[in-house]
Amino acid sequence: MQESERSEALLREILDSPKVLMTPELRKIARREAKELKSARGEDVLELCNFLVEHGGSGRVRRVEHGSAYESRMVAFDLAWMHQGAFALLNWRELERLGRTMDGWASVDHFARKLSGPAWQRGQITDARVMKWATSSDFWWRRTGLVSTIALNERHLGKGDAARTLAICELFVDDRADLHVKALSWALRELGIRDPDAVIEFILLHEDRLAPRILREVRNKLETGHKQAKPSEAMSRRMRERRAT
Repeated sequence: MQESERSEALLREILDSPKVLMTPELRKIARREAKELKSARGEDVLELCNFLVEHGGSGRVRRVEHGSAYESRMVAFDLAWMHQGAFALLNWRELERLGRTMDGWASVDHFARKLSGPAWQRGQITDARVMKWATSSDFWWRRTGLVSTIALNERHLGKGDAARTLAICELFVDDRADLHVKALSWALRELGIRDPDAVIEFILLHEDRLAPRILREVRNKLETGHKQAKPSEAMSRRMRERRAT
């Protein structure tokens, strides 16, 4: 099958399904494509991924984020992540090309956790590039910069990186956009698994500026392992002792 025919066929499979394709089914499609394209050039696989991103808004779209297709983007991001040759080519230009239509938290988080974050963790993009995203005027690229820190601290990817994580988190201390508040809480909680002392120091330093939700969820996570749990008296006492020192 010619590359253009394969791209069109895959897009039709995703968009013209008689039923709503849920996340496990979309991942199954991406896994199948990655296996069938294992020996294909990374450049060709990225072109396929970009075709899905570019044309995913056409056809009978079932689930959307502000009008753009979610399904085709998810398959594109998963395929770029699963194909070794394609992932190895993910510099900042290729990442920004793949992420050019992101317009919702679901696609941003999928992109940041599967592509931009791991690429950053592996040295394929620079700290400066992630900083640029985190300070962008575009709301979704700002969230991308913040959620990209998750990969620095996930157990299966690296050893943890408090310095780079907190440098990005610092940019969002005063941000009260709901999706940024949630992402900052997430980033700090993930780092807290690896370096709780660094996170405690950070929230103490910025306690008067951080959103109450962040303080509550991060403290709960540090003490109980769950963001919704009420902090114990022992946790509260330790926090008071740290403030006094």
